[in-house]
Amino acid sequence: MDFLPEAIKQYTEQHTDAESALLNELTRETHKKVLMSRMISGHLQGRVLAMFAHMIRPQQVLEIGTFTGYSALCLAEGLADGGKIITIDKNEELESMARRFFAKSDYEESIDYRVADAMELIPELDGPFDLVFIDADKINYYNYFKLVLEKVRPGGFIIADNVLWSGKVVETGKKIDNDTQALQDFNRLVHADDRVEKVLFPVRDGLMVIRKI
Repeated sequence: MDFLPEAIKQYTEQHTDAESALLNELTRETHKKVLMSRMISGHLQGRVLAMFAHMIRPQQVLEIGTFTGYSALCLAEGLADGGKIITIDKNEELESMARRFFAKSDYEESIDYRVADAMELIPELDGPFDLVFIDADKINYYNYFKLVLEKVRPGGFIIADNVLWSGKVVETGKKIDNDTQALQDFNRLVHADDRVEKVLFPVRDGLMVIRKI
């Protein structure tokens, strides 16, 4: 994920608002106790997500992939009055940790956390959603996109994380793994889809920001 020189990365973070004390605590506990802790959104990406949410002021948000809850808490900062987030993750082992931090936040009543298979649950959700954040298993990224697009309001947004996949998406000339292939396919298919506008931001591991026309 480290595309920028370390000095530029540090300068960027120094000139970005700090994460809250609660988010900092969640970051430290995630790195201390959870395998693959690099999956947490973290300071810079978290502030980007919060800023997008403040700009959009969503009434309904869907997050696919809760992990330890960092990104859900960031997105909750920009909810419209009375807004809600449905966040889905099938990893039961992280449920208690995520719920504990949601309970310590100002947003517990706004976060509807469901331990479930997103592919099975999404068709049952009503919407319309103003904002969807996809940060789950890479193999199903395009499947998630197809499922949620019809549930996003016109003018609403989908944000997909990890679309640069530590730079692997531009690798050529050798056999690539299934996740890399899935993300290459996702980026190509979304880019060609005339139902949406899209911009790929090289923020952390890549954010594809998609607007439904």
